[in-house]
Amino acid sequence: MARIAYILLCHKDPEGIIAQAQRLTAAGDYISIHFDARARREDYELIRSTLADNPSVTFARKRLKCGWGEWSLVDASLQAVRAAVDAFPRATHFYMLSGDCMPVKSAEYAHDFLDQTEVDYIESFDFFRSDWIKTGIKEERLIYRHWFNERTHKRLFYASMNLQEKFGLQREVPEDLAIQIGSQWWCLRRRTVEWVLDFCRRRPDVMRFFRTTWIPDETFFQTLVRHLVPQDEIRTRTLTFLMFTDYGMPVNFYNDQYDLLISQDYLFARKISPEAKELKERLGDLYTAEGVSFPISGEGRSLFKFLTGRGRIGRRFAPRFWETEASLGRERTLLIVTCKKWHVAKRLVDRIRAVTGMPAVDYLFNEASTPLPDLGGIQTTLEKRTRHRRALVRMLFDYWNTDKLVVCIDPANVDLMQDFYSDKSNTRLLEIECDFTDEYLIGHARRVGLASDQTPQEVIERLLPTIRYDVRFESDHIRDADFEGFHRIRQSATVEENTAPLAAFLGITPSKAREIAETHYLFVD
Repeated sequence: MARIAYILLCHKDPEGIIAQAQRLTAAGDYISIHFDARARREDYELIRSTLADNPSVTFARKRLKCGWGEWSLVDASLQAVRAAVDAFPRATHFYMLSGDCMPVKSAEYAHDFLDQTEVDYIESFDFFRSDWIKTGIKEERLIYRHWFNERTHKRLFYASMNLQEKFGLQREVPEDLAIQIGSQWWCLRRRTVEWVLDFCRRRPDVMRFFRTTWIPDETFFQTLVRHLVPQDEIRTRTLTFLMFTDYGMPVNFYNDQYDLLISQDYLFARKISPEAKELKERLGDLYTAEGVSFPISGEGRSLFKFLTGRGRIGRRFAPRFWETEASLGRERTLLIVTCKKWHVAKRLVDRIRAVTGMPAVDYLFNEASTPLPDLGGIQTTLEKRTRHRRALVRMLFDYWNTDKLVVCIDPANVDLMQDFYSDKSNTRLLEIECDFTDEYLIGHARRVGLASDQTPQEVIERLLPTIRYDVRFESDHIRDADFEGFHRIRQSATVEENTAPLAAFLGITPSKAREIAETHYLFVD
């Protein structure tokens, strides 16, 4: 059976570290602790004295002063790993943790998970070809020597790098290594860890190289494991669930996210907020529990993106300077149909085509598969369509040689509607108001990746009010925009009540509008 030696790098919260060590070792696992030498000595002595009688706890023999982005973080990891290898001969796996991590599965589950497949878990993507690095310097991390910390000595950091560039002091990457990059939160088998330590002893040239790279904790273990271990024995993923905001900051988890966390396909999560004491207590108790079933849904990242995106309604599609005069034409009328239930809007538009003969297009800015004529490539991707939206719609007017065109736009895209309304053409808007049952909203959440068939019922129940509010918010946002020529038909209204707004929106006779409104399957889900 798998037995895990946790490698814990930490620098604060001695009480939390003690609790973490006691919790993890109570389930039969081990822990090796490196406590930053910059931290208070009294805190370190408290940790050592409290855990002194626990045979499943060991400490790095040497405490180092660690700095973000520096070799010291890798050196501290190696110190703790060596201590764990020597102290715990029965450990089968070595798992890197920080003081902000908490288990989101039981030890029983974690051991069974690791026993299933004989592999290492570590992110390792090609450094030069992947887009893992989103911002900042890239190859400069490797080809120049870094003796200063960019965060604490920014001017010296960049002055040193610029001088090396000026005098052509670039260095070569060790020729037998394919540099990899990824998260520092790995889980490696004992054999792999022993290979890495042996490699460190045999290759002082590689050690010298990484000592002066920038942020080596994202490249050192990732590169060596890929160099030493067969590819089919590596899973390029971390077992620690973590997310980052749009600004590159780690997402903190709070008391009300227990159900979300335990349903993710991970063994640990970071960062747990220091204020989330209830969450920490529940997750702590979870690790030593037995017989717990974990339905895995894995929708955490899509849920976070959805929820945080609610506050980001803005001018995402503001007109580009070259499009400010790209009018659809003063004599033309653009008819926008908006509805959250896309199938309802598509049925209505299909009936409009059949009854009036007007050209109409489905959700051309929301669905890449929407059929469109060949317009010279501008129609090939959603990104191109949105970026050149006025030019695209103008070309559709020209293609069908018409002065009246119907298009469908999702209610969330008020920005697009406002842009078309700011054009010199005549624009009218029809909102289709539908009824939304809980069953439909759950299906919608699954279709867009906010939930899956395995999502726990507690998460579904917590998510439903947010989705329902989101739909209502989009409708309110449209009404608050105060568009001229705005009309609405409702699922709950009679045929007579829907006929008048349809006639006014389309500019057709009441008899033809009634023929469209009478479509008996229009609102069927």
